[in-house]
Amino acid sequence: MASVGPAADAARAEVRELITAKGHAVDNARAAITRLERAFTDGELERTPFLGQAVGDLVVTLDQDEGQRLGGKSAEASRFILRAIDRSLDDA
Repeated sequence: MASVGPAADAARAEVRELITAKGHAVDNARAAITRLERAFTDGELERTPFLGQAVGDLVVTLDQDEGQRLGGKSAEASRFILRAIDRSLDDA
């Protein structure tokens, strides 16, 4: 069952704002992960199996060695996963 109430609505709106923010997809993805994790921890949103997997996939996509710059494939994968997260936020 999806989370309801003002806190859930606000968390969804904030995550969607981060997903569509101007800027690099990798930076947007990091910000969205941080906000989603806070929403899960604070009980604002339910961590659905899909969202849990999507966040995990996004973390792997953003994993980098020290000094390594992410772009290209990481940015494209981030955009793809963020769109999927956006579509499933209403179920959280």
